[in-house]
Amino acid sequence: MPSLAPLPPSAASASAEASTSALADAAFARSCADVAIVILNYNGAHFLRQFLPGVLAHAAGARVVVADNASTDDSLALLQREFPAVELLVFSENYGFCEGYNHALRQVESPFVVLLNSDVAVQPGWLPPLRELLAANPRIAAAQPKILAFSDPTLFEHAGAAGGYLDKLAYPLCRGRVFDTLETDHGQYDDARPVAWASGACCLVRTSIWQELGGLEPAFFAHMEEIDFCWRAQNAGYEVWYAGGHSVVHHVGGGTLPKSSARKTYLNFRNGLALLYKNSAPSELASAFARRLVLDWVAGLRFLLAANWPEAQAVGRAHMHFFQKLSYWQQRRRLAKPRLLVGQRAGTYAGSAVWAYFLQGKKRFSDLFLT
Repeated sequence: MPSLAPLPPSAASASAEASTSALADAAFARSCADVAIVILNYNGAHFLRQFLPGVLAHAAGARVVVADNASTDDSLALLQREFPAVELLVFSENYGFCEGYNHALRQVESPFVVLLNSDVAVQPGWLPPLRELLAANPRIAAAQPKILAFSDPTLFEHAGAAGGYLDKLAYPLCRGRVFDTLETDHGQYDDARPVAWASGACCLVRTSIWQELGGLEPAFFAHMEEIDFCWRAQNAGYEVWYAGGHSVVHHVGGGTLPKSSARKTYLNFRNGLALLYKNSAPSELASAFARRLVLDWVAGLRFLLAANWPEAQAVGRAHMHFFQKLSYWQQRRRLAKPRLLVGQRAGTYAGSAVWAYFLQGKKRFSDLFLT
């Protein structure tokens, strides 16, 4: 029987690397087999066609589920024709982002679930670090990757960046993004750490805690719902993390509503009030809420002075509708069981980000003396 000639060193090295890579891929697949990636879709066939192949290629053994919010475009036909490996949930009406995910996660039985926007391009190896983080610490309710802009991958993306923070009045900011100022990614925020909130654009949640907390707040419909969930998780004694630079995705943003939109302004201001009211510690609520109202009115005045009537109206309607449903929010506050003070919550800036940004010119996260 003829002997086999040994491989040359370069070929042997390549063969070893290929074997190691195959073993690593198999290990990742085993480690993520208990994860379901759930994409909520509404008339997003163009995003599914563009980004779903990458999700399937880098799922690391996780199930991929698309929950369709009664789309009227060709999303369903596209999924059935081109992506038969994807599990499909079809809703008879558009439940919005919050109730859409609540409905979906009642039907998806996995210990861990990724909430993934349809306009996110995932990178190789993005999922295992998130899964490993939650597996290592059972107190972690949710974790997000580094989120960079799809249009310019050198920049952090608005919705999440390198982990979400809140100031003392519940205005959201991120490591790498303060209001509309985006930082360039130089690896300065590659460390994993606890944060105030993980982005709903791409977020791995522990299903048992999701169910314990009741999922997303249905009355929010969309915007700030993930911040509310993460705040409730902290009040319940759990943690929220940013996974660091080993897990990276790129987000288009504005896939549902454009950045400049009176509808988005309305949701952000209404939900911002509800977020603060529901979750603030009893001893801090009155003062924080009064100051938040004043700053919201200042924002509305700025819209008026800029002759942006639709946006100014949106702020007024947001406040009016919040107070019209005050009894509902009072009930939700009792269920949320707020208890942690500003200084007791991870990822909280003890000052006013509005004051620092607009009046003191502190445009970067590091300018706020946060690391």
